[in-house]
Amino acid sequence: MRVRDKVVVVTGAASGIGRAMALRFAAEGAAGVLVADLDEVGATEVAKEIGDRAVAVRADVSVEDDVRGLVTTAESAFGPIGLFCSNAGIITGHGLDATDMEWTRTIAVNVLAHVYAARAVVPGMVERGEGYLLNTCSAAGLVSCPGDAPYAVTKSAAISFAEWVAIHYATKGVKVSVLCPQGVRTGMFEQGIAEEHLTARAVGASGAILDPATVAGAVVEGLEAERFHIFPHPEVAEFVRRKAGDPDRWLAGMARFVDSLEA
Repeated sequence: MRVRDKVVVVTGAASGIGRAMALRFAAEGAAGVLVADLDEVGATEVAKEIGDRAVAVRADVSVEDDVRGLVTTAESAFGPIGLFCSNAGIITGHGLDATDMEWTRTIAVNVLAHVYAARAVVPGMVERGEGYLLNTCSAAGLVSCPGDAPYAVTKSAAISFAEWVAIHYATKGVKVSVLCPQGVRTGMFEQGIAEEHLTARAVGASGAILDPATVAGAVVEGLEAERFHIFPHPEVAEFVRRKAGDPDRWLAGMARFVDSLEA
C-alpha cells in the first residue's frame, strides 16, 4: 500500500509519532491528511506545516461521536479515507495501584478508540473494496510493559482487536497493520524519564531510543510491504520469538530484568 494520492487520518497527531507520520505521509504525496488530537493548537500547527492538503480537528478518541466526526470532516474535505492511523494512546505509570478511573480511561483510549475507528471506516472500505487500518499498539502489546499494568494490558488487547479485524475483513479488501515500537523520543517518554517511571527506565535499558521521524519511515516501508507487524526496532521480533518458544524462561528473564531496575 502506497500513501501517495490516499486520504489519511492520523489521531494523536499533534506531537510525537503521530506528528511524524502526518508529515511523512504528506511528503509521500497523500491527497489529504486529517490531523486529529485533543491538543487543537498542536494539531493546527502540524496542519499548517503540511499546507493546503491538511486539516486539523480536535477530537477525543475515547468518544465515538468524535471519531465519527473526524471521519466525516476528512471525507468532506478530501474524499474517501484510504488509510486510518489510530495512533493516540496514553500511559499511567502504575501497576496494582492504578485506579479504576485510570483503567477505564486507558481502555477507552488504547482499545475502544480502535474499535470506534473500525466502526466508522470499515463499512465504507468494504463497499469500495479497499482500505487500510494502521493501529499504534507498541511492543508492550507483545512483550508486556514493566511498571504499567493498564498500558501492557490495553496494548495487548489492541493487537488482538487488529488481528480480529484482519481475519474478518482481509478478503473484503481491508488491510491491517499494527505499529509496535519500543523506545521513541516523544514527550510521553521524556516525561517518564523525568519522573523516573519504571516503564521509561525499562524502555531506556532495553534498546535504542528512536526519533519519531525514523519510526514514520519504518511505517511507510511496512505499509508498502503490507506487513501486519511493523517493528521499527527489529529486535522486538526476536523477543516475540523467544517468548513464544519458551514462555516460562521468558517470564523468568523479564522478572530478573524488572528486579535489576528496581534494585
